This record gives sequence, structure tokens and C-alpha cells, in this order.
Amino acid sequence: MAKAYLVGGGIAALAAAAFLIRDGGFEGSDIHLFEEQRDLGGSLDAAGTPEAGYTMRGGRMFEAEFRCTYDLLSGIPTLDDPSVSVTQEILTGHEEFGWDDIARLVDGDGKIVDTTSMGFSEYDRLELVRCLSTPEARLDGKRITDCFGEHFFTTTFWFMWCTTFAFQPWHSAIEFRRYLRRFIHLFPGFASMSGIHRTRYNQYDSIVRPLTAWLRERGVRLRTGCRVTDLDFAPGLRSGTVTALRVKRDGVEEKITVGPGDIVLVTNGSMTDASSLGSHTAPPPPAPHRSDAWLLWHKLARGRDDFGDPAAFDKHPDKSRWESFTVTSRDPEFLRALEEFGGRPTGRGGLMTFTDSNWLLTIVANRQPVYRDQPEGVSVWWGYGLFPGREGDHVRKPMTECSGREILEEVLHHLPFDERTTAQILETSTVVPCVMPYITSQFLARRRDDRPEVVPRESVNLAFIGQFAEVPDDVVFTVEYSVRTAWTAVTRLLNLDTRPPEVYKGHHDPHVLAAALETMHRR
Repeated sequence: MAKAYLVGGGIAALAAAAFLIRDGGFEGSDIHLFEEQRDLGGSLDAAGTPEAGYTMRGGRMFEAEFRCTYDLLSGIPTLDDPSVSVTQEILTGHEEFGWDDIARLVDGDGKIVDTTSMGFSEYDRLELVRCLSTPEARLDGKRITDCFGEHFFTTTFWFMWCTTFAFQPWHSAIEFRRYLRRFIHLFPGFASMSGIHRTRYNQYDSIVRPLTAWLRERGVRLRTGCRVTDLDFAPGLRSGTVTALRVKRDGVEEKITVGPGDIVLVTNGSMTDASSLGSHTAPPPPAPHRSDAWLLWHKLARGRDDFGDPAAFDKHPDKSRWESFTVTSRDPEFLRALEEFGGRPTGRGGLMTFTDSNWLLTIVANRQPVYRDQPEGVSVWWGYGLFPGREGDHVRKPMTECSGREILEEVLHHLPFDERTTAQILETSTVVPCVMPYITSQFLARRRDDRPEVVPRESVNLAFIGQFAEVPDDVVFTVEYSVRTAWTAVTRLLNLDTRPPEVYKGHHDPHVLAAALETMHRR
């Protein structure tokens, strides 16, 4: 029987294993997954305790046109009720508890910003339309700042857009254009965030754990604490046939032979590589040296232009870094005060960004509980800063040098809570910060060949999956992108008749375009 070897344990590899079983006819015992970390899930992580504080580096947005993800998860039962699929749980949750944000932006005076208008000048609109209509090839290597004037980056639209999707002005114009086209159908409800879907719990509990349980039940061999250091190829200058994996576990090296008919799927790169956790009383330590998530890709790409260029993504952490923080509260006071200020029950308010914050802080309090094992009386909320290297407005030092408590003090400085409320929140909260040097590395300015194709030109049995493999039209920094690469890899390497559904293209729909244009022209 043919075997499949999956390098990496993130959502792309887990999805690939599921597709191999569902569509490829593989037995679970013939699928071998190797993950360097002790836990599966990659960037969809969540950990901690109510006593020490919960942690999660972040969560990706969902929306109705995540066709590959919802297809996959429609066959995965939830942990709470095996008769309900993960897809059903997400869609039902959106119907019953969707976001309806009326406090998306808050100004320096603690006042809610009117988001009826996107704040565009006529020139901003022209630039936006020009960017949408420019062929992608003409944006090769360009940054967003190459396409827009200074005023664009002061608009209400930009504040909402950059903090929803984590764009920076120096990021790739190619990626920005793809996002505009891919999510243009969300424009009319963008301020309220009404089109955004969320999982019932954090994405580790709601997606990774059910999917991993499903794979384990079918005998998939999931090996953690085990890293793939290199691949051997058949002789030949540009051979596309992998013949062996070099694996290291507990200091012991092993060579695994890849036989005829076997396939290898590699997650190349990692946006949460070298993440560094702090504590309530201490800032995150300096980021450790990056792991083999990048080094393996560098080895594979050496001398091969069809395997992409990892240096385009991992050599500029100063341009791809931001910091998140998870707050565990033993008192409902913060949620009560936020509900009163934001005008929506907890979980209905969506993101809240402080536009005058030096760190460009954004917070969100999702539906409770956020963790499946979260006890009664404990609440969890989350936030992030897109400019962690800047000095704070209240705490006069960079976010990266702040303890969790100092970050909470900075957040509360931007909220119009009274002194008693602020003191109570500080007294009853535990904050765990996390610096992520490569979190938006997939957004960095790039050229068309910097990401390898899912199945490179010369490849016989090798595919790349995850955020740093190339899928035309679709957008990175989404679970959908990772799942699409996995499905694409399986169908192409196995020569299956089925193919992933096409990427949604709302910009081809005149009704969607008309609604978006109307939103852009609101005053």
C-alpha cells in the first residue's frame, strides 16, 4: 500500500490527512505525520489554565465562502455532540450569536467613531478602484504604499481593514489586492463585522481537537516532538522524486525510505515560528532562534527556483512582527463595563480598535466560554498591537518590553472606565503576552515565484502545503488557504478526478460590486 508522509502538524497537514482518507482511499495507518512541537495544531493553538492564565497566539477569521474549510469540517463531529459537525456548529453559532459591532473604532478621547463613512477622498476611491483592476503581474514586488497616497492610510476604512486582517502599509500590494477582491462582498457589513463567522470556542478546541480525534480514530500515525531535517531526492539535477526523509527525535536520527507510489507533503515555513511568551509580571524574552520550519525550506530551495524563496519571508522580522495578549479574568467587571461602553452583549461586539493608540491596539471579547474547559466565573478576552516596537501612550516603553499587567494598564488607558472599575479589573486579571516575529511574514512584499506552487513543475511525489505555498486568487493568513493547499496537493499527487471548489470571486458579480461601490461612496 502507498504511504503518505506529512511534514508539520498544523491545520494544512491535518486537513491533508483527512482528505487522504476521505478522497484518496488511504488507510489511516499508512499516513505518517511528523511535528516538531509537542502539540498539534500549528498556529491554531490554545493552552494555559484559569490559575496561571490562558494563552492563545491568535485566531483566524471565517466567513461564508470558506468553501474548502466548511466542506472538510462538515464531516468532522464536534467534541460536545457527535451528531453535530464542526461546520454545523460554526454556522448555527453565527445565526444565533453573530457579530453586530457598533464600537468598531474608538478615538483618543474614548469616543466611538462614526463608521458610516469610509472616510475616502475621491482620489482614495480612484486609487482603490485602480488597485482592484490592476493585473497582479504589474504589482510584482510592490508595497501597498506604492499604490496609495498618505491620506488613504488615515481613513476609517484603513483602520478597520488593517486591524481586521493585520495589514501594514509596507506589506505586499499583491496580497492587498487579493484581499480586496476576495472579500469585496463583505464591504457593506464591514464596520459591523456581521459577515464574519467564528468558532464556538477557540480554534484549537473547536477545530484542531475534533479533527485530531477523527484522525486518531482512523489510525493516523501522529508523531510529535519529531522534526524532519531534510529530504533526499533521486539522482538528477532537478529531480522531483523524494526518496527518503531525514528525521530526528530525542537526539536520534532516522532515515525513512519513501517507496514508489508514496507521497510527501511539506508545510514550508511558519508564521508563528519563534513565538515568545511572557507573563503577567514579565515581558516575553527575546525571540529564540527560528526553528526548522524555515531551515528545512531553505535546504530544499537551495539551487531550485521552483521551490520558492524563503528569504523573502523570514529575513525581515521587523516588518512582520506584532504582539498579542490573552486576558484571564476572575471577575465579570471588565465584560460588564465593555458591554456598557460598546453597546453589545459579550460576544456580539466584535473587534474594538483604538485609533490613537501608539501600539494600534485592538481587543475582542468573544462569546464565553472561550475554552472548552473554562470554569464558571472565569472569563477570557484577547487583544493585539500592530506596532509593538513603539512606546505606549500610558506605559512609556515599547509593548515588547512590557509585562502582561503593563499591557492591561495601557488598554485600560484607552477605555473610558472609572477608577474603581479600572482598579478592580487590574486586581482580578492575569495577562499573558506573546511576541510573534513572523506572524505577517506571508504578507511581506514578494514576487510571483517566491512561494512555490503546491505541486512544483518537476515534482513527482512532493507537494508544499500551508501559508507559503502558492494558490492563485486565494488569500493567505486564513484557515481556508491552508485547507485549500492540502486539498489541492492530495488531488494532484493522486491524480483524482475531484478538485477543490473554485475560490469565491465576488468581484465578478455586478450586484456585489454595486453594493461595495455604494459603501465606498457613503459620506
